[in-house]
Amino acid sequence: MSPIAARFRHVVVEGPIGVGKTSLARRLGMSIGAHLMLEQPEANPFLARFYREPARHALATQLFFLFQRIQQLTELRQLDLFRTHVVGDFLLEKDPLFARLTLADDELRLYEQLYAQLAPRAPAPDLVIYLQAPAETLIERIARRGNPDESAIGEEYLHRLTESYARFFHHFDEAPLLVVNAEHLNPIASDADYELLVSRIEKMRGRREYFSAAV
Repeated sequence: MSPIAARFRHVVVEGPIGVGKTSLARRLGMSIGAHLMLEQPEANPFLARFYREPARHALATQLFFLFQRIQQLTELRQLDLFRTHVVGDFLLEKDPLFARLTLADDELRLYEQLYAQLAPRAPAPDLVIYLQAPAETLIERIARRGNPDESAIGEEYLHRLTESYARFFHHFDEAPLLVVNAEHLNPIASDADYELLVSRIEKMRGRREYFSAAV
């Protein structure tokens, strides 16, 4: 059993779009033989429309993701976390971050009522890895992967998103947190970067730690 698997049975990788959270979650999950619990943006029929017309489609997009995440976390509660390793790429607690960023005031009030009624209590992860990078880096990575639906994502939205993530994790204390500066670290394209990050995860001892690779 790998040192990561021995210490952390439930790991969540988080961060804004384009930072590489899903790819890292997949690679970590495969390396430790974990059950993967990943967001499924391709299943959201409103997402492409949201990128083109955010104000018009924000509520439908947000509610679809909320219900999707609730269903996934309901399934997580049914797993035996003493026997099964889980690696995911989302925290339900960050869902309101997007709501506050995209919804009009009346829509946000409706969303908050639904969230308060429906959000399940899920077991806290053993470790959260927060990947952060500036909006300019995210724009470059989003363009490189060539998803036509994502081509409409604006720089101003990404700046607001990265700032919202930073505020969220500044106050986050529900689980041990490793904050990773991913601007000059690409653990998917580079095996050396991946091994560097894995080594850092294995050394995690505190409740909140930071990692930035040398340029």
